[in-house]
Amino acid sequence: MTVNDLAGNYSIQGTNQEENSSIYDGFLTLRVDENGRIVAEWIIGDHIQHGTGFYKDQILIINFSYEGDDQKIYKGVAVYRCLSKDILDGFWSEKHGDPLYLGGEHAVRIQVQGFLN
Repeated sequence: MTVNDLAGNYSIQGTNQEENSSIYDGFLTLRVDENGRIVAEWIIGDHIQHGTGFYKDQILIINFSYEGDDQKIYKGVAVYRCLSKDILDGFWSEKHGDPLYLGGEHAVRIQVQGFLN
């Protein structure tokens, strides 16, 4: 598997970085830039997060950031084990999150269907 195999759209389900973590759903889009690096965008509810990262040996690492409701910028890192080009399983942590916990995230590629005639 190469970095280019990971480009695409994924449906995600995750847990937040806290005790008794809540579950969230959303979408993750991955593309590969001209340098072979990953560019990521998460859409979770009405929040958009952006990140950049790299892939090696079935491991994908993305540094991400987003603007919170309080207009502060929050940063973190997400690490995924690439089980296949269609399934990513990982964890994440934010700089100001609860250091006793990690968030979790599972991503499954959204398969594009052809048009029916």
